[in-house]
Amino acid sequence: MSQQTILVVGAGFAGSVVARELADADRRAHVIDKRPHVAGNAYDELDADGVLVHRYGPHIFHTNGERIFEYLSRFTEWRPYEHRVRGVVEGRTYPFPINRDTLNQLYGLDLDDAGAEAFLERMREPRDPVLTSEDVVLNSVGRDLYEKFFLNYTRKQWGLDPSQLKAGVAARIPVRTNTDDRYFTDTFQAMPKFGYTKMFEAMLDHPNITVALGVDFEDLRDNMQAAHVVYTGPIDAYFRYCFGPLPYRSLRFEHEHLAGVTQYQETGTVNYPNDHAYTRITEFKHLTGQTHSGTSIVREYPQAEGEPYYPIPRAENEALFKRYEELAKAERNVTFVGRLAQYRYYNMDQVVGAALAAAKRLLD
Repeated sequence: MSQQTILVVGAGFAGSVVARELADADRRAHVIDKRPHVAGNAYDELDADGVLVHRYGPHIFHTNGERIFEYLSRFTEWRPYEHRVRGVVEGRTYPFPINRDTLNQLYGLDLDDAGAEAFLERMREPRDPVLTSEDVVLNSVGRDLYEKFFLNYTRKQWGLDPSQLKAGVAARIPVRTNTDDRYFTDTFQAMPKFGYTKMFEAMLDHPNITVALGVDFEDLRDNMQAAHVVYTGPIDAYFRYCFGPLPYRSLRFEHEHLAGVTQYQETGTVNYPNDHAYTRITEFKHLTGQTHSGTSIVREYPQAEGEPYYPIPRAENEALFKRYEELAKAERNVTFVGRLAQYRYYNMDQVVGAALAAAKRLLD
């Protein structure tokens, strides 16, 4: 790496998009990642039985941004896919997010759209102001649905009660009075036809990009030469936790192959809000469309320790991040971008958008 090279720390969405933008602008980018593969948490691979799985849990691509979709289309073909989820309550499965069918099946009703809207209006517990995730859900669907679908799932996922989390966590999940059972309603919903890893490999395939895997930034930062650093790792780690660690929620993944089972569950993901230590099971063949005599699933177990996956959205955590952000602003030759560097629960398309904007600022 020469003094004219830009060092990109992290080969996930943020780092790979910035590296490609720099390379297309005739800059040299050297990408490092401490993991032995590219694609970050979106990494997928064939398991021992030949089923394409997502090692770090399901990644479902969806966006309303045509520019984002067209940008990634340079590096992959797509397989149309609309994600559907079911929630298990008292041994039965129901559409989730909650819609009219959920209400009719759960309560033995025959509501139309207007009837569903009126039913939820009767059920809801108005909250003003709406400050927490508990406020959001009670204000929308009331106590019974909150306790059946949200309360225990949130406790498992975050290790906190919904009343301890900012409103934005629950606000991500819609409630519908029609029968649309898609998890997302974005304009563009699709999966990379040959997998995320292949898409990343194509993105990083450029003569101005070099990639080194199994390399930890911390091991070389004091002796490196680079024109600039694009850092996509945890911002608190960059500053060696000088204010203390930022709180994250981690996950443990339990992968299993089921030989001779062509389909394990009716939808790609099934949530278990009240049963088991895991939050959900995902069956990958729904996502990929792969044909195989068996099937592979993954159970997700939230935990406090481990790789940082989800920034925990609480006011005190945001205040701690702001202290690190002030240090970041003072770094003259470092660009911080991505979920970990910006302590934001970005969707994949939002990371791509942030990376494109960061690359433009850097090139300008």
